Amino acid sequence: MSTLLSSLGRWSYRHPWRVIGSWILLLLVMGAAALGMNKGFDDSITIPGTEAQDGIEQLERTFPQVSGTAAQFIVVAADGDSVNDDAYQEPIERAVDDLADVPSMSSATSPYDGLVDGLVNDDESAAIAQLQLEGQSTTISDDVKQQIEDRVHELADDLPDGSTTKLGGDLFATELPTITPTEGVGVLIALIVLIVTFRAFVMAGLPLAVALIGVGVSLLGIVAATAFTDVSATTPLLALMLGLAVGIDYALFIAARHQDQVRDGVAPEDAAARATGTAGSAVVFAGVTVLIALIGLGFAGIPFLTTMGIAAAVAVAVAVAIAITLTPALLGFVKHRASGRPPRREKKGKGFAKRWVGMVTKHPIVTTIAVVIGLGVIALPATQLGLALPNAGSLPKDSEARQAYDLTGEHFGEGFNGPLILTGSIITSDDPVGLMEDLAEAVEDIDGVKEVAMATPNETADTGIVQIIPEAGPSDPETTEVVHELRAHHDEWLDEFGIDLTVTGFTAVAIDVSAKLGQALLPFGIFVVGLSFVLLMIVFRS
Repeated sequence: MSTLLSSLGRWSYRHPWRVIGSWILLLLVMGAAALGMNKGFDDSITIPGTEAQDGIEQLERTFPQVSGTAAQFIVVAADGDSVNDDAYQEPIERAVDDLADVPSMSSATSPYDGLVDGLVNDDESAAIAQLQLEGQSTTISDDVKQQIEDRVHELADDLPDGSTTKLGGDLFATELPTITPTEGVGVLIALIVLIVTFRAFVMAGLPLAVALIGVGVSLLGIVAATAFTDVSATTPLLALMLGLAVGIDYALFIAARHQDQVRDGVAPEDAAARATGTAGSAVVFAGVTVLIALIGLGFAGIPFLTTMGIAAAVAVAVAVAIAITLTPALLGFVKHRASGRPPRREKKGKGFAKRWVGMVTKHPIVTTIAVVIGLGVIALPATQLGLALPNAGSLPKDSEARQAYDLTGEHFGEGFNGPLILTGSIITSDDPVGLMEDLAEAVEDIDGVKEVAMATPNETADTGIVQIIPEAGPSDPETTEVVHELRAHHDEWLDEFGIDLTVTGFTAVAIDVSAKLGQALLPFGIFVVGLSFVLLMIVFRS
């Protein structure tokens, strides 16, 4: 491989315009493809093969009023007041009526309707209004969100002084990462570090130029790929971050090796060829190992995560290809300027770095064993790893959704932030209301269940739901145990009530996703380590 890469580096050095022109042409082609084929990003997230996902799909067909995405606002009365006072009840009910007319709103429940138990807390100091919208939180328009926010904030102005009104729920707890100026600041810091490292502005800009062109090709390709598959808006961000990181590093490996050799008196062309053959081999090996890890994300069995892994893997592959071709081509323009300012003269004797390298290479077996044992000790906490998806409780404290989450936990209990839904077909029942009441009594006997907020059939009496408020919050292991316990009663309740029950809801989906990720960790690790080891053996033998 080193010989092949060395020849490629020499050819690229001798024909810089061909190489640069090819990459620029590819960038333009990808840009045209992105403009013509872009179908937009799809942020809807489905987790096939999980009970919670099956339950959501069933509710979408038979009970749309409780499917989709939930939101809620909490009102905390001023000290000494009661939320049952007319000064609170009338404005809240007007607000709920107005919100019911918002597009995509499937239901808006007042705390005073009596449809859901427990929406006014025991000491009447707080009340919650529940909103249910059609679709996933990532597919609901910003205009709809803004209408809800405006009406709730208007309500806050109508309530007595000293009261608090906060808007939250799943709809406002989901924050998708986006490209921000932070990435630009990171690139600027990288440029400063490269200038200090290379002691030459021209050489410092070279890895950045290589990385940015590679990232441009990758991101435009991802946009074009939306014509053929569903791609989430987070996918380009992952490709951008990985593409920039490895793109700069890979070009830096080759450029730094080239600079060292030019400073030692090697002809620039020979230095470029040697750098591409030696450092380029490390680049290819490192890139392939990253590709293996990213492709291994498919073991989780989560479609959007698999798509993200493949897209990021393409970005890394492009970074490798552009590093071993465009880097030596740009070095062909730099020529002798690659040496930059000569480094300071070394002090007599070996520095710490040289002594360290000498020590570890002199005792390779001891070093290897020490590293493996050290990593094993560091990795021990992973055996107690608890997986969970982020919710409003993980948002910054100045976020309104986080404040609503905290107030709900304070006045209603942590479990109110993560209700569960038990649903199933009741089409064969001749007393659907009585059946749901009996099922609710059985559910309330389960350890970890605080209360049943609602147990009702739908309008056509073919599907029933039980809304369950657990004792603990959505990320608490106790809530996970409640979900497992409810599912463990499936066969028993099927025999007793004749209902094939499914546990679902936002919290149950998060628990199922965490479980799938946990189950995928071992095969993922075996896949990545195994293939990387095979690759390492191939490199050593060659």
